[in-house]
Amino acid sequence: MNKPTTIHDIARAANVSSATVSRVLSNSSYPVSKAKRERILSLAEEMNYVPNLLGRQLKGSKSTTIGVIVPSIMNPFYSSVLFGIEEIARQNNFTVIACNSLHDPLLEDEYIRTILEKQIKGVVISSISSDKSQFKSMIKAGVHVIAIDQKIEEDQISQIEFDYQKGGHLATKFLQSKGHTRIGYVTSKVDRPSRKSILSGYMEAMKLEGLEPLVEESKADFVDNALSEFDTGKMLTARLLGRPVPPTAIFACNDMMAFGVIRELSERNIRVPQDISVIGFDGIDLGQMINPQLTTIKQPDYEMGKLACKMLLDKMNGADVPAYDIILQPELLERGSVEPR
Repeated sequence: MNKPTTIHDIARAANVSSATVSRVLSNSSYPVSKAKRERILSLAEEMNYVPNLLGRQLKGSKSTTIGVIVPSIMNPFYSSVLFGIEEIARQNNFTVIACNSLHDPLLEDEYIRTILEKQIKGVVISSISSDKSQFKSMIKAGVHVIAIDQKIEEDQISQIEFDYQKGGHLATKFLQSKGHTRIGYVTSKVDRPSRKSILSGYMEAMKLEGLEPLVEESKADFVDNALSEFDTGKMLTARLLGRPVPPTAIFACNDMMAFGVIRELSERNIRVPQDISVIGFDGIDLGQMINPQLTTIKQPDYEMGKLACKMLLDKMNGADVPAYDIILQPELLERGSVEPR
């Protein structure tokens, strides 16, 4: 197996010192003749030289890599967040390493350890772990952390949150405004802050109108594949339809689950929205590609990613900014999957 080309290999081939090669490849202002510079650059290309960025960062005491840890890259919401992060990172000549925790707290911890080992000094994370002790280790090691989506109770971590409770309340009130009183709510396992908050918003809105909550929750641990949320939506819809008096509207905790709701209703020849209305939560672009288009609560995913990266780079570049929270607000996207009762 061939070893990677080093600056020492290039130096031998060019008959110059390793220091001279290093100066040329790092674009140093140290004077090197034009002929030597061109010879070194030509050899570096011919010999497939790949610079050791980690070594360069350690030597310069500045990291140009940021880590991103999200629960599931298969969820279009997190894909869009990552796209926003990468756009800002590229504009500032930073590299992004994306880690998919697969909704597994142990895997999340493993990625955090890897980030510490690789001397990465900036992380954007949507944490699903209930054990936050790893974050104290990151802060002690000088790692800057921006938490998105899920709350982390740590003084030195800036947060970009979303008002999930308000979003849950907004979706439910919208259905009520259309004359729906039997409103079902389907959700993945309520084991993280965002899901608890959406459910709380739904329950609050139902209670204010004196309506009976119709909640179906998946108790299964999450399996990370492209159809897991979709299949959960189908399964929970079947449960709601099995009730003595089925709902006239169904609110899903995310858009992927809402797609499963619509599929289950379609397979039973139940029309959306004529027979049962459906509303989702996330506002992913796929919602505009189905028929009927999905009414949903919009989270500014792409904007969240851009903002998180800007905040992180400010910290990594030495800006004297305290840790602070930003709470993004929900927006109702009214499309074709909800109809007055």
